[in-house]
Amino acid sequence: MADADQPPTKGMESLTVTAASGSSSTSSSAPATASAFPGVSLEERFSIVRSVGEECIQEKELLRLLEKKETPICYDGFEPSGRMHIAQGVMKTINVNKLTSAGCKMKMWIADWFAMLNNKMGGDLEKINAVGKYFIEIWKAVGMDTQNVEFLWSSGEIDTRSHEYWPLVMDIAAKNKLPRVLRCVQIMGRSEQEELTAAQILYPCMQCADIFFLKADICQLGMDQRKVNVLAREYCDDIKRKNKPIILSHHMLPGLQQGQEKMSKSDPLSAIFMEDEEADVNLKIKKAYCPPQIVKGNPCLEYVQFIIFPWFNEFKVERKEQDGGEKIYKNFEELVADYESGGLHPGDLKPSLSKALNKILQPVRDHFKNDPKAKALLEQVKSYRVTRVTWAEDEVFDVMGHCLVLVPKNNISPVSQEGHGDKELVHLFMGWMAFSYQ
Repeated sequence: MADADQPPTKGMESLTVTAASGSSSTSSSAPATASAFPGVSLEERFSIVRSVGEECIQEKELLRLLEKKETPICYDGFEPSGRMHIAQGVMKTINVNKLTSAGCKMKMWIADWFAMLNNKMGGDLEKINAVGKYFIEIWKAVGMDTQNVEFLWSSGEIDTRSHEYWPLVMDIAAKNKLPRVLRCVQIMGRSEQEELTAAQILYPCMQCADIFFLKADICQLGMDQRKVNVLAREYCDDIKRKNKPIILSHHMLPGLQQGQEKMSKSDPLSAIFMEDEEADVNLKIKKAYCPPQIVKGNPCLEYVQFIIFPWFNEFKVERKEQDGGEKIYKNFEELVADYESGGLHPGDLKPSLSKALNKILQPVRDHFKNDPKAKALLEQVKSYRVTRVTWAEDEVFDVMGHCLVLVPKNNISPVSQEGHGDKELVHLFMGWMAFSYQ
């Protein structure tokens, strides 16, 4: 098996991934977890593991698994592509630490070949592998329990055990009709109506095979991956396999703007990214959709519910005495009651949310600033610019979160194309140029 922190691609410079030094990843910013296994009862283990999922298929099977197996294997996979947003970084760390505290072993499947099939990073495997290392670096810096996590590169594992993997993929493909496979393309961020490549049609069969290839007891992925996980359970029926993988699907954190069901890497205002500076976080939360007294569809409240409370076990609101004074909420229900009644205003919630998020992210910032190899890796990933941009009236945002202003091309003089700083050329459109004004 290849070094867990390293992609198996030949010719790539090796980067030793290290955790942030000092107390940055284990101090008050470390996520709160339950007592270490085996010092918890079966019921407590079940409660901890079940709390990770918005949906569990099936709960009885999960309880039976925990009763019979001290160290269940949990699987999650990710395509290395672009920057890491806070759901991938912090929510994933919270969930992993919960699972390992209940005695689970986590296998993180670094799906580099899958990213190439899905044309992420232009299908450039070297870039994909660099992003994969960047993801691991962030998880270690933010405080993931990596002692109980095994990072596996799909390219290396499949290459080493191809005699096991490809017959499994072919059998899954042979036992499913094309319409059933096409219903799973949502896992790639695609729709059934899109014009897909043959590789993208093969992708769901490969992801289904991953579950059995990794000998996973629990599939711990997002709700957007549900269809392929169900396909794996259906495949068990096809081959008369009794023990089916348990599906534990976590909640999908929405985008920060109104009506955004999920965060988008191509819309920087829709998400907090793991190496965002304090000012970036403050600005994004300030601009976030947060209607007074309305809880449903309120992304700021979801951030509090799914990030702040699991991390700190409380939410501290700081405000002037005439506005109600400081208040510490010990549970989300208490906060909701205050918010719906008008006792807690968005103008007080947002600054407190920003402060809590920045406290979580500070160790990551420090690590990428103070560790030379991590800093170089981040700059390398930042150089992989995505050509897709998001329009907002006369503004456009690039994938790295810079706000760009568009001006007619014939009204400006040529400028340097090197770097990505203020007043430098960023994108060239038909008749337009875009300038960064960070």
